[in-house]
Amino acid sequence: MSGLKKEEVARYSRQLLLPEIGVDGQLKLKSSSVLIVGCGGLGCPCAIYLAAAGVGKIGLVDHDKVELSNLHRQILHTESRVGTSKAASVKESLNQLNSNLSITIYDTKFDQTNAIDIVKEYDVIVDATDNAPTRYLINDAAVINNKPLVSGAALRFEGQLTVYHYDSKTPCYRCLFPKPPPPGTVTNCSDGGVLGVIPGIIGSLQSLEVIKMITGLGTSYAGKMLLYDGLTGSIRNVKLREKCSNCAVCGDSPTIDGQLIDYEQFCGTPMCDDGKILKILTPEERITCQEYKETIVDTNTPHLLIDVRSSLQASIVKLPNAINLPLDVINRPNGLDSIKELIDSKKVDKVFFMCRRGNASQKACRLVKDNLVNCHLIQFKDIIGGITAWAKEIDQQIPIY
Repeated sequence: MSGLKKEEVARYSRQLLLPEIGVDGQLKLKSSSVLIVGCGGLGCPCAIYLAAAGVGKIGLVDHDKVELSNLHRQILHTESRVGTSKAASVKESLNQLNSNLSITIYDTKFDQTNAIDIVKEYDVIVDATDNAPTRYLINDAAVINNKPLVSGAALRFEGQLTVYHYDSKTPCYRCLFPKPPPPGTVTNCSDGGVLGVIPGIIGSLQSLEVIKMITGLGTSYAGKMLLYDGLTGSIRNVKLREKCSNCAVCGDSPTIDGQLIDYEQFCGTPMCDDGKILKILTPEERITCQEYKETIVDTNTPHLLIDVRSSLQASIVKLPNAINLPLDVINRPNGLDSIKELIDSKKVDKVFFMCRRGNASQKACRLVKDNLVNCHLIQFKDIIGGITAWAKEIDQQIPIY
């Protein structure tokens, strides 16, 4: 007997015919365990191919709910599951493909209080997330538990893939990035956009590297990074720097050893970008959507509404009376002149700024108030929550993107 059941031989017959896999490799897959952190654009394709390949135990970490805007890239979710747990949704899809799997879902916040305990239960860790604090957290938990980490990223038409902490010579994420990027300098797909097939490609490659490691074939990306450009069709492999002896987690004298840190504080940004709310203005300098509608719009009060999102975002949806003037244009040397010209042409003493969620509008409002001369009699405010809040609270016909 091969050690595989009759059904398993039939299910995995095409893999069993590969001399690099064979019965021994299939048994290794069956007895292995993989933790996937993130059940989105990267996690979905990675999970489905690991399930199809016969990985015995899969852990799924994600505290988010399925949204309609996820579906173009997060291919295991469906319209009927909008509003439900992403981890539970992926589990349901995997069980429909392979009912013999052991799947554990962690529909909870993944942070420094539970990461080490969760990670230690698995053989290989997959980072399928999209923000710096979680990447540092996963890396540190993987290194402390001595687990290899398969990391992927996707944005717009581009993708990346590498393997951290594969052996004693392979660098970890901290070796390459000992300090986090300044807050607000890294764009994720929620703000920058992504073509759905790009995370599909990278997530599939992540599953390939996991399968190779489990079956004893090693990995192609320890100490190397794959860079994929979907627009040009180019694929490059870049050699990474060697493991750093001064690394805070995998170096000769680690300062992070068994006790994880506060990663949101370390990076200066939340793990969940949707919950990121800046506090630049005072409450008196802000107005809610309801207040703006009732006291300004409904009373036909003369005013100026400036939408500071990019022209591309404004082309998706904007309020009829809004004038699109992107924040990066306002930030230019002569950007404030455009504001002054609008105020003079409209002859108004009330100016409101709107963006997607209420962050960029605060920046614009503060910039204008602090730098626009001879406008001390004009009232400047931003609209709390932006176009997203307007769609939820005022006009449910407006799409949320």
